[in-house]
Amino acid sequence: MTRPAASLFALLLAPLLVLQPGPAPAQTGEFDCIIEARQTIEIRSSVEAVIESVKVQRGDLVRKGQVLATLESGPERAALALAQERARNQGEIKLSEARLGIASKKLQRAEELFKQSFISANARDEAEAEVRLASEELLRAKENQQLATLEARRASEVLSMRTIRSPINGVVVEVMRRPGEFGAITFKDPIMKLAEIDPLNVEAILPSTMFGKVHRGQRAAVMPEAPVGGRHQTTVDIVDPVIDAASGTLGVRMLLRNKQNRIPAGVRCRVQFL
Repeated sequence: MTRPAASLFALLLAPLLVLQPGPAPAQTGEFDCIIEARQTIEIRSSVEAVIESVKVQRGDLVRKGQVLATLESGPERAALALAQERARNQGEIKLSEARLGIASKKLQRAEELFKQSFISANARDEAEAEVRLASEELLRAKENQQLATLEARRASEVLSMRTIRSPINGVVVEVMRRPGEFGAITFKDPIMKLAEIDPLNVEAILPSTMFGKVHRGQRAAVMPEAPVGGRHQTTVDIVDPVIDAASGTLGVRMLLRNKQNRIPAGVRCRVQFL
């Protein structure tokens, strides 16, 4: 091609080079993930006893502190009633106070008579000793009252062990035992299983090339599979600092709010980091 022809070709090609679009900006890829319960707890009894009642069934929503089941507790209730009655009993204290009052008046009269030389010093000392003994008896009565109060508190704690309460806000996944069965035969058999589903954990396995590109607190969009669907905003909670050398992957966990429990645990999803 001659120089004039080449110049003409370049002039004709220049507008096309100017109008040709550049490369599209890179888009963040989507990765597979799974939505799981925040935690799953097996509820056990800390004592061996027969189950008296089960207050919930599978699928029920429970709140923290809610009664899940009760164990038979006749002797424990009786022990608590006895301890509380002892703690309320003021008879010993009132009797000791009355003795102290009488001994104090007796000592006062002895002091007056001793000043007038009607009684000996030994008689006055005996009256003074009676006051001290009465004071010690009153102190011992108050200490016994305090011990009775502590014993009532202990009996209350023992009785509370017969009431099984929920440690979390969640849902009942399964009930394994029914009224009439032992609540803890070997302390290994659970009574029921609970799952916390607000918030949910979103677990994703990313290629090691994403290390450093995803960080804690980063926003992400989670797209559950059908029939749940939708696009839900979440944030990264954990990025594993160790890469699995065998598979060349790292784990990432996100927290997904689930206020009305509309998203079930165990659903597969896709996640896109924003």
